[in-house]
Amino acid sequence: MSLQPKVSIIMGSTSDLPIMQKAIDLLEQMEVPYEVHALSAHRTPEQVEVFAKQAEGRGIKVIIAAAGMAAHLCGVIAAFTTLPVIGVPIKSTLEGMDALLAIVQMPPGVPVATVGINASLNAALLAVQMLSLADGNLAGRYAAYKENLKEKIVKANKELQALEGLKYKTN
Repeated sequence: MSLQPKVSIIMGSTSDLPIMQKAIDLLEQMEVPYEVHALSAHRTPEQVEVFAKQAEGRGIKVIIAAAGMAAHLCGVIAAFTTLPVIGVPIKSTLEGMDALLAIVQMPPGVPVATVGINASLNAALLAVQMLSLADGNLAGRYAAYKENLKEKIVKANKELQALEGLKYKTN
């Protein structure tokens, strides 16, 4: 069985893979077909342009792009496609603030949805939310994921209430 990718995960180099692994893991858990590429806005700009221009025709619905340092990859991809692009700023220099600002401060007409620094999990969750609009089964898996998050916090709160032997704990 050959799966058609719906999400592209693009990173400037494989050094970003440890950060992007959470996005990969979430897409696996949600059963969303995806592809992963290393492309550079500065070292392979022609390949980035070709990728971005052809992504929609290949069935891609959402692009997640990670960028650190000179964080232009997300914006360059967004310049060449009408698909939603989600930017993940990578903490590499200046605590990631340089990448965050480069990605979030796009000019009018070239939006890039931006998540927090190193927050690839949230980028994948945002992609899942977008895809869920047209996929009821995926929407159900996402709803179950959210319910599981809620249950974890409810359980954690009960465990905190059960702590004993603390002299000044009042609840």
